[in-house]
Amino acid sequence: MPLPAGSLRRAVAVLSLSVVLSARSAAQRRPAHSISSANCWSHLHPVNMFNSYNVKFYHSKALTSPYPGSHVERSQVPEDKVGWLTEWKDYNPVEYTAKSVLSGPSWADPQINDEGFSPKFNERDGEVERKSLNGLYVVENGRPRNPAGRTGLTGRGLLGRWGPNHAADPIITRWKRDGSGNKVAHPVTGKNILQFVAIKRRDCGEWAIPGGMVDPGEKISATLRREFGEEALNSLQKSPEEKEKLEKQLQKLFSQEHFVVYRGYVDDPRNTDNAWMETEAVNYHDETGETMDNLPLEAGDDAGVVKWIDISEKLELYASHSYFIKLVTEKWGAHWSEDPGPECHE
Repeated sequence: MPLPAGSLRRAVAVLSLSVVLSARSAAQRRPAHSISSANCWSHLHPVNMFNSYNVKFYHSKALTSPYPGSHVERSQVPEDKVGWLTEWKDYNPVEYTAKSVLSGPSWADPQINDEGFSPKFNERDGEVERKSLNGLYVVENGRPRNPAGRTGLTGRGLLGRWGPNHAADPIITRWKRDGSGNKVAHPVTGKNILQFVAIKRRDCGEWAIPGGMVDPGEKISATLRREFGEEALNSLQKSPEEKEKLEKQLQKLFSQEHFVVYRGYVDDPRNTDNAWMETEAVNYHDETGETMDNLPLEAGDDAGVVKWIDISEKLELYASHSYFIKLVTEKWGAHWSEDPGPECHE
């Protein structure tokens, strides 16, 4: 059921901010494939987009050119024209959907006008979840509209689904320890240093959380475990005996108490006006370090390299991953920044 623009306007009017992303978090360096387009990164773009924790987003990565894996340049979107509530009659976005999506793989929708394709937006459509974690989104001329605002590009780009494309990001953490097994504190802040399992993405060379897309009908908990196994432990290449042993260890890690870090829209370089990334980021913390000691890290699937990385604000990570990691340090009272600065809390 499409949401009328008037209802969206009223809904936005009653929402209030409790947390605003810092400029440093929002202005992450651009992906390796867009080194030549610094002009697209010169401004932060505040937009009327809220996740389940009332965080206001800034479009920055979703406005970068060229579009990932292509030479396609987005139409320029001025800072004051990002939000859909601002009228812009001359808006002329570029239409682009990658050939890999148009070739009809199992993970992708057909084109909107294809015969027999009648998606049920804003609801569960068979095995495909078309509901957004951020609530109802507008459907205009048969196409979902990015709730965070204009991106300068229509179509789906590299994303398979019209509307929300759901991912899951497992953030596996432990305390950094010295040779004697004692926690290591940062010399300036005195706070203990947290480490997380990071992968270096093959597609753009950036460090990231080892997450991935939720398969149709799959529970988030299953996606979190599967993706971590595939990307950080190379489970797809293991023998049946090794897989069975690995599965038991993963069960122990993922059955412990966990912390949902974030649920909602992600400022991702693949986003378009009609397709966007959403994720559920969940922290599994290995307090003693004993569980992860028995899980040998080995890159697989989409990962080029996998390793434990010390957490600090100096990390430059893919999409909104630095922001998720910062929330984890706040949860555990771990080191993040040498500059005390003003803290933003709910």
